Amino acid sequence: MSRTLELAQELIRRRSVTPDDAGCQDVLAARLESLGFRCEWLDRNGVRNLWAVRGDDGPLFAFAGHTDVVPTGPETEWTHPPFDAVVADGILHGRGAADMKGSLAAMLAATGQFLADTPEPAFRIAFLITSDEEGPARDGTLAVMETLAARNEQIDYCIVGEPSSRDALGDVIRVGRRGSLNAKLRIKGKQGHVAYPDLAMNPIHQAIKGLEGLVERIWDHGQDSFPPTSFQISNISAGTGAENVIPGSLDCAFNFRYSPALTSQRLRHQVVEELRYHDIEFDIEWRESGEPFYTEPGLLRDAVDAAIQQVCGRTPEHSTGGGTSDGRYIAPSGAQVVELGPINATIHQLDEQVSVAELDQLAETYTAVLVEVASRLG
Repeated sequence: MSRTLELAQELIRRRSVTPDDAGCQDVLAARLESLGFRCEWLDRNGVRNLWAVRGDDGPLFAFAGHTDVVPTGPETEWTHPPFDAVVADGILHGRGAADMKGSLAAMLAATGQFLADTPEPAFRIAFLITSDEEGPARDGTLAVMETLAARNEQIDYCIVGEPSSRDALGDVIRVGRRGSLNAKLRIKGKQGHVAYPDLAMNPIHQAIKGLEGLVERIWDHGQDSFPPTSFQISNISAGTGAENVIPGSLDCAFNFRYSPALTSQRLRHQVVEELRYHDIEFDIEWRESGEPFYTEPGLLRDAVDAAIQQVCGRTPEHSTGGGTSDGRYIAPSGAQVVELGPINATIHQLDEQVSVAELDQLAETYTAVLVEVASRLG
């Protein structure tokens, strides 16, 4: 059994449903300390955060990831129990196998191999591990980055182990992410009897006019490596439960995934402008999940490309698609950030799984990234 598989199974067997770490980081810290890392706990509001650093001089290269996983759904519908870490026909089954305990295991194995070959690299290596990525993500990586900023500690290069690959390991890497802006909108009306609409104001009818304008609007045409901004309504609710009552309000939730061609302030202004154009009375609450970020071509992207070509025999697609990741908290510090991880086909699903061969190849790829970084830093 490879070191990567052994550690991945040990982590999966810990029921670390967000934000519970369930002791995963203790396992990781013990192994990191054996490799000469200094481990520090930067917990906040019950969230477990591990910051581990090896070395005293030189640029700082960090692996970043999370030990928390999403809920399993009905466990009886899994082919294998989600926390048993069963290997069958060369496939590792379990919650977190792909997102992202497999990546964490590969990172540890890769670091151990690299340090065995290069005991004193010309750069420092760090691990930033949290148990608050799948949840609100306000007390995890964000908290660690705030602490590092207060101490003037700077991450220069960062690999985030999110499952970036589409069909084969390394076919896609993330070099940026779109921003994410959420809103809760309440359209106000006046409750009344459906037979006397002149004595009421139907917020559903008002909403149709305003929301249609938002749905049909072309927000931008994208920018450079970013797709166009998208607007999606995720929930609408209204009504009293009675057929003969016009409701007094309608609630709506929606999300923007936006490119650097727009700012969140501009999006907010355009939404308000559209609603006011239709004389809609409303209240709105905004929540910013993260601003867009992008890593320009440079040392880290070159190193990752070279490592994937060497180990996997392919040139990766550079993407900014998908959801958000904790890279949104690391990139604003000035770090170069690339997301590289296993195939994402089963993440958050029943029967989440990853090929054992793919995990070993991922560890080999991470090792190659470290070697490439070392060669470029001299």
